[in-house]
Amino acid sequence: MKDHSVHDIRSKAALRAELLANRAELSADVRSAAGRSLRDTLLEVPEVEMAGTVAAYVSLASEPDTQGLLFALWKRGTYVLLPRVLPDGELDWASYEGPDSLTPGKFGLLEPTEPARGVEAIASADVVLVPALAVDRTGVRLGRGGGSYDRALARVSPAVLSVALLYEGELVDTLPCEPHDQRVRAAVTPESGLHLLRGAN
Repeated sequence: MKDHSVHDIRSKAALRAELLANRAELSADVRSAAGRSLRDTLLEVPEVEMAGTVAAYVSLASEPDTQGLLFALWKRGTYVLLPRVLPDGELDWASYEGPDSLTPGKFGLLEPTEPARGVEAIASADVVLVPALAVDRTGVRLGRGGGSYDRALARVSPAVLSVALLYEGELVDTLPCEPHDQRVRAAVTPESGLHLLRGAN
């Protein structure tokens, strides 16, 4: 994977295209192995171990697999909230009640079938797990460009641990940042584990 240390002088669109292309080249085995490693790391993070509620997400095809993580959190009694995309791009939230509680939704996402809890439900989470294409050392997160997670993260207390799930090589030195961009407090990668990020809100 290429060095992304000069992200500050490149456009977000170009970065997204490159990172998505890199992910598209990964095999299903690599994605599954990454998901297992991230699951094992996150389950041992003290904030996750103690969390009563975790807001998470169901991975898309090229993302590190989260289904094993969701199942493990649910089985050990954690209340897991998953997003449902509303027509205006906001994220509504509903509980995860096992693999059979998911159904295909917008943009190819699997969404929870349980009753909606509202867009403010994420504010009740003790830990928030978010998708990202890349994160920099100050917590700036590069998403897919829809803005849904920036709006959702704006509702989360700065004291709450927010973690982006990445592949190796996607934690970079700098990323372009706009005023509406919400930082995450940590990132986790399959090989190097959890990284607490300086400057994150």
